[in-house]
Amino acid sequence: MTSTLAVKGVLANGKAQLKLPPTAAFRASGATMLRSMLAFARLPRRAPLPAAISAAVALSACGGSGASSAGSPLNVAVTRASKVGGCVRTLTPAPKGPQHLHAPAVALDRAKSYVVALATNCGSIEIRLAVNQAPRTTASFAYLVKRGFYDDLTFHRVAAGFVIQGGDPNGDGSGGPGYTVVERPPQSVQYRRGVVAMAKTATDPAGASGSQFFIVTAARVPLPPQYALVGEVVGGMRSVEAISRLPTDPPQDGAPTQPVVIDRATLRVQ
Repeated sequence: MTSTLAVKGVLANGKAQLKLPPTAAFRASGATMLRSMLAFARLPRRAPLPAAISAAVALSACGGSGASSAGSPLNVAVTRASKVGGCVRTLTPAPKGPQHLHAPAVALDRAKSYVVALATNCGSIEIRLAVNQAPRTTASFAYLVKRGFYDDLTFHRVAAGFVIQGGDPNGDGSGGPGYTVVERPPQSVQYRRGVVAMAKTATDPAGASGSQFFIVTAARVPLPPQYALVGEVVGGMRSVEAISRLPTDPPQDGAPTQPVVIDRATLRVQ
């Protein structure tokens, strides 16, 4: 590979040096690297991971309450300054910390359509749940949404040309709901642009999930069918792209330097 960004880091079982492609084209030869990049859900915050999971930040959504009139030059200037790359500047909330929930025993009606709406400071994102292909995973995701679990959580990781990741109550890639659901995705699953799936650690079995999820931003990434399927973005892909373009620390794959907050997550049943 002629032009790469080398990132050193410590994995759960030792040291590794990965090379991240600078473009969205992930070749099959990079499949091992990609698997490592998504093995992150409960790794320690301070570990300098190659996938930059530990560089996540806790964020906070705050609404605007402009006292100036809509037409005043001051109001216009403040509005322009408060946005970066399509995202409204916001504050960082305190992490919710460890959670101790029990896995839900409910099931979703496969004859109905379920859409989760994420209201973020970068715009709204709508996800249609893949109830028929992943009944247990989607039931867990819907359960967490209805509990308000995702409210005031963050997208703590942005990997350029790869994925954006969020849903950690610790805000650093180490947390979850307190339980694990295991449901292998269909062997035919393709992690293409707009697909939403669940994150897991390298030691978790295929299809394991807690609360952390990722949205694919590349045209397609050659990942094996090991990441539990949630669904697909059906609205607000512009918001996903706005998040994916934010600068990160470290560059290309890390925590966004500007907070990205899920102000509220809601479930719509049709």
